[in-house]
Amino acid sequence: MTTWTLADRAAKMNPSAIREILKLTDRPGIISMAGGLPSPLAFPLDAFTQACQTVMQRDGAAALQYATSEGFAPLRQAVADFLPWEVDPDQVLITTGSQQALDLIGKVFLDRGSRMLVEKPTYLGALQAFAPQEPIPVGVDSDDDGILVEDFATKAGTGADKARLAYVLPNFQNPTGRTMAEARRQALVDKARELGIPLIEDNPYGDLWFEQPPALPLAARNPEGVIYLGSFSKVLAPGLRIGFLVAPKSVYNKLLQAKQAADLHTPGFNQRVVSEVIKDGFLDRHVPTIRAMYKRQRDAMLAALEREMAGLDVQWTRPVGGMFLWVRLPKGMDAQKLLPAAVERGTAFVPGAPFYADEPQANTLRLSYVTVSAEQIDKGIAALAAAIRSTM
Repeated sequence: MTTWTLADRAAKMNPSAIREILKLTDRPGIISMAGGLPSPLAFPLDAFTQACQTVMQRDGAAALQYATSEGFAPLRQAVADFLPWEVDPDQVLITTGSQQALDLIGKVFLDRGSRMLVEKPTYLGALQAFAPQEPIPVGVDSDDDGILVEDFATKAGTGADKARLAYVLPNFQNPTGRTMAEARRQALVDKARELGIPLIEDNPYGDLWFEQPPALPLAARNPEGVIYLGSFSKVLAPGLRIGFLVAPKSVYNKLLQAKQAADLHTPGFNQRVVSEVIKDGFLDRHVPTIRAMYKRQRDAMLAALEREMAGLDVQWTRPVGGMFLWVRLPKGMDAQKLLPAAVERGTAFVPGAPFYADEPQANTLRLSYVTVSAEQIDKGIAALAAAIRSTM
């Protein structure tokens, strides 16, 4: 009988709490505010149809051939051009979604027992991507303006226990929807530089602002001390799996080597199609339509929460962009235990505890407003309020 022996790191690999919940909610009649999926109504189908035809007619053989690991040169140039600081295209690495960028960073910079700092709460997918390297993630206290720099310094560690890196999402954070304030960004960059701690800036949602664009990225303030992650998933289509990272030249080659070992290169056809779609300022015309749609749905959710949660000790964030908002239930209530009652009433959310690296707060949950209509939002929030009242 064959015996399969798992590596120790395999024990650190666990199923995504979100994807497990989506299995529960993937049935007729459920209004799901759980997923982190962009709205398919935002996908520019006609533009992709035309771009696919153009790519195949113009360079079909090259698009279907193996390609360079760094990425399609015109796409790397386009990324460098639209970032708001001076970036050499040779610093841009095209990845298979920004999720792969997290995986590469974990492989290159983290060892078993490495201390790393993350926000409280943080993106669950990042915790999963880093977990196989068996680091020790440490949550840093945060408020509505982002990570608290004083707590960052306190938890940075010293000597062999000094944090290898800090992972942050400054813009419309997943899961809370909060945005790091200008003063907080500069203070964090200054403190990280002083302590010698590299920052990983994840920015998949930064273009989805509603009233005004967010403040200057962390990477623009200290390009040598920050690795910047971006994605085309939220502004074009997630199924293409096109993301990118911008790294200091001092570490770029190691990330490239990890990329080569992982998958040789991101699909060349997909890269060429994205490059074709975004040429001639397409994103400048297309992204505002996404912002307008998501803003309407955010407004609908905020209005529904105000109406339906009246009299309940429930709090929530008020995002100024992105796809999510964060709800804090009455003290002592467990969102995981609340979920079945919500599903029974026809709605679903993601419990907040899995988003914490440590000290999980069970009375929190994440809602997404981008794949549900205003009418569905009204019904879903009413059902959520009814579930909360039923468990009090």
